[in-house]
Amino acid sequence: MIIWIASYPKSGNTWLRTLISSYYYSTDGTFHSNLIKEIGQFPEKRHFESFKYDSKSVIGTTQFWIKAQEKINQDQKLRFFKTHNVYGKINDNHFTNKQNSLGCIYIVRDPRNVITSLSNHYELNYEDSLAWMTNHKKYIFDNRDGKDFGNFQFISSWSNNYKSWKIQKDLPIIIVRYEDLLEKTFAVTKEIIIFINKLTKNNLKIDTNKLRNTVNSTSFEKLKKNEKKDGFSEAIFSKEKNKMIPFFNLGPNNNWKKILDKDFAHKLSEIFRDDLIEIGYPS
Repeated sequence: MIIWIASYPKSGNTWLRTLISSYYYSTDGTFHSNLIKEIGQFPEKRHFESFKYDSKSVIGTTQFWIKAQEKINQDQKLRFFKTHNVYGKINDNHFTNKQNSLGCIYIVRDPRNVITSLSNHYELNYEDSLAWMTNHKKYIFDNRDGKDFGNFQFISSWSNNYKSWKIQKDLPIIIVRYEDLLEKTFAVTKEIIIFINKLTKNNLKIDTNKLRNTVNSTSFEKLKKNEKKDGFSEAIFSKEKNKMIPFFNLGPNNNWKKILDKDFAHKLSEIFRDDLIEIGYPS
C-alpha cells in the first residue's frame, strides 16, 4: 500500500523524503544519496509501460492512474511515493483512492518562500512564478524525451493543491509546515514517524539514536555538500547558463522578507491572505 508524500513544488518534499528514507531504509539512520531512490515519484513513465498508454495525450496516462497503483500494490508491500499532483480527478480519472493508499504526509510552505525557490529552480522571474502559482489549470511533465505525458502531474494552483489534500476525507493525513520542520526537525520528524507507524500498525518504539542520526545527516548544508560532490538527480540543466542549476539553493536562508521587495511581498500577502491566515503564517 502507498503512503503519499505530497506537496506543491519547491515546498520541502525532497528534504522530507531524505528524512523518511534515512529512518526507514538505513540501518542506523545515516543518509546517503542512494537512499532517496527508495522513494520514487508517481506518476512516472515506467508505471504505464504494461498498459500501452498513449504517451502523447493526458488522458492516455491518467486513465491508468488507479490501475497502475493496483499493480504496484499487488505484493502488498509498503511504499512511499512523492507526488505534486492534486488530490482529485481529470476526466473522471481519480488520482488515487483509499483502496490503494494508506495515507498522506503533506508538506506545505509559505508561498512567499515557494516563489523565490520556484523562480530559481525554473529560471523564472517573480511575475511568471506568480502566474504559475495562481494557475488553476497548471500541470508539469518532464519533456526531455519529447512530449511524453507518462509523468504528467496536474498541480493546479498553490492554494488548490494544498486544499485538495487537506479537505479530502478518504485518507488519513498529517499536514506539516516546512517552517516547523526547519525549526523543530527532530520533534516534527518524530511526529511523522509516529503517524507512519500508526498507519502501518508498527508497534516498535521509535529508535531515538537512529532518528538523531537521520536529522543530523540530512541538514541542508550536508545535502548541499553532497550535491556539490556527487550531483543530484532532481537538479535541472540550464540551457541559458549551460550548466546544472543546484537543487539545494538557499534552504534556511530563503527568507522572503529579505529577498522580495516590499511592494511585491505585499501583493503576494494579499493574493494568498486567506490561506496564510488559515495555515498560521503572518500576513
